[in-house]
Amino acid sequence: MLHRLPGWLKGSLAFVLMILHTLAHVVVLTLAAFAKLVVPWRPWRKVCDRVLNTIATSWIGCNNFILRLFNKIEWEVSGLEGLDRRQWYLVLANHQSWTDILVLQRVFNRKVPFLKFFLKKELIWVPVMGFAWWALDFPFMKRYSKAKLAKKPHLAGRDVAITAKACQKFKHIPISVMNFVEGTRFSRGKHQAQESPYAHLLRPKAAGIAVVLSSMGHCLNHMLDVTIAYPKGAKGMWALLCGKVQEVRVRVEAMPITKEQLGDYFNDLEYRQRFQDWLNELWREKDRRLGQMLAKNN
Repeated sequence: MLHRLPGWLKGSLAFVLMILHTLAHVVVLTLAAFAKLVVPWRPWRKVCDRVLNTIATSWIGCNNFILRLFNKIEWEVSGLEGLDRRQWYLVLANHQSWTDILVLQRVFNRKVPFLKFFLKKELIWVPVMGFAWWALDFPFMKRYSKAKLAKKPHLAGRDVAITAKACQKFKHIPISVMNFVEGTRFSRGKHQAQESPYAHLLRPKAAGIAVVLSSMGHCLNHMLDVTIAYPKGAKGMWALLCGKVQEVRVRVEAMPITKEQLGDYFNDLEYRQRFQDWLNELWREKDRRLGQMLAKNN
């Protein structure tokens, strides 16, 4: 019945409920984070990490419940068979909207370990959520412009070093490392500016994935190639809360991680070219698949 309310009212009620339960979860999360901080003993911190991830999983579950409460979204999801919360995954996905994050959390919640994203360092200052991301060991990256690197070349590679250091933390507890391979949300303007060879995607960025694989490749079990499609067009978070996202299609392809995908991306030129060729081919297939998903029954 609630899904029949006016869109602005559904969005407002859903937003308020999400804020309230987020604040409640952050209170509990703060206590667990403090317990982890004051006792620098690895077995204890490992227990605290599991508690923190359980709190985050509960938070996602509440978000999913609120979306179901106010909205009737038609979900078409495939490829989740055989996933295991006790395994380590590298999750790759196309990126069209902030809605993608809620979609991924809804699809993978309680099916794989808690998803952790690489975030821009500036996001640590986001009220409430910035602290939550820090407590959950989300890796924060500082990216430098080409102009700044030209003035201060010693900064080159620092973001990569941060990525590698963050990955070291993830070896001790099952995790799903999430990467939006395009590095930014898709738009027609960005697509044209890049002269992207793909119909529905921006050019993929290889370095971040390569660093994760080189740092964690021996403990990652699979890559999950995720394709997200919105048949009625991608919309923002507010539109989602207001019930304007009516259909979501998600396809998950599990792939093994092979020795050929591991190497020194920055010093081995042959490996770098091979890795870029592999990623570009993966992206060509994703572009074809996304086109089919968008055209289906339209």
